[in-house]
Amino acid sequence: MTTGFSRLPHLTLAAALGAGLATLSTGTQAATSWDMPTPYGDRTFHTVNIREFADDVRERTDGELDITVHSNNSLIGHAEIKNSVRRGIVPIGELIMSRLANENAIYEVDSVPYLAASYEEAWALWEASREIIAEELAKQQLRILFAVPWPPQGIYTNQLVEEPGDLRNLSMRAYNTASERLAQLTGAVPTQVEVSDIPTAFSTGRVEAMVTSPATGADTKAWDYLSHFNHAQLWLPKNMVIVSERAFSQLDEATQQSVLEAAEAAEKRGWTMSRQETDDAIAVLEENGIHVSMPSPALEELLRDVGATMTQEWSERAGDQGAEILEAYEAIRE
Repeated sequence: MTTGFSRLPHLTLAAALGAGLATLSTGTQAATSWDMPTPYGDRTFHTVNIREFADDVRERTDGELDITVHSNNSLIGHAEIKNSVRRGIVPIGELIMSRLANENAIYEVDSVPYLAASYEEAWALWEASREIIAEELAKQQLRILFAVPWPPQGIYTNQLVEEPGDLRNLSMRAYNTASERLAQLTGAVPTQVEVSDIPTAFSTGRVEAMVTSPATGADTKAWDYLSHFNHAQLWLPKNMVIVSERAFSQLDEATQQSVLEAAEAAEKRGWTMSRQETDDAIAVLEENGIHVSMPSPALEELLRDVGATMTQEWSERAGDQGAEILEAYEAIRE
């Protein structure tokens, strides 16, 4: 497996390192190969977008930078991707941003119920938080290249959920601290389950409900293991692509610029894909027998009360950085 290091013909890796990772003795610039882990399967639009990003980088650099995407936790598990990039095990990777909430609350700003519940609001929130999040990652020698949201999160169950008490005592799949807290505040029991394990978790009774996107439900064929989806549109969590600053700095200036341009294009394309995925995935769910509903007034009131509580809790945890984000967010929305 290669990481962020250049592949130099006729040299061992140790010799390559000693040579400064730059050029052959003839002066010819060596091609660079990066391995890129992502937790999501090949059908997921995020993975499709990232493969297009890798193709775009390869084309823009005339093959001088070759990114190989390893999907579905096949190279590195989701929980280890960020630290693997930070430690230089791999130079680049994708993960859901809110997974880092235990490090700093600013990473879960996009997972606070009803703080940003539409694509317009989600983009405004990203504009308000991007610089602060980038600065925080930079402290660990990480650079964020781009971020793309999942469709709005809803509630999947095996029965119709209409009343606030319908979620009580259900084992609910949690994938970050926000979904865990939502479960607690609605009376459910949070249970950590990765996307790839969702079908088995439902089939074995390990979980009875989950908060996730229409896309995840469609990708995992939710109709095989549950029957209802409540399109509550709670929040739009983002996946982010990060790169080691060390690996990035080893690229020549032209290649760096090509990566940044490809990243900008991937972000724009990814947001468009996410919007389309919302409509397409809901249609797929309905076509396969999933009952799709909107929250009843009583359920919406509960969820918005939960959102108000979680917004206050997030603001307290996020401190000055959180206040700066919220202030910028309100200014953009005015």
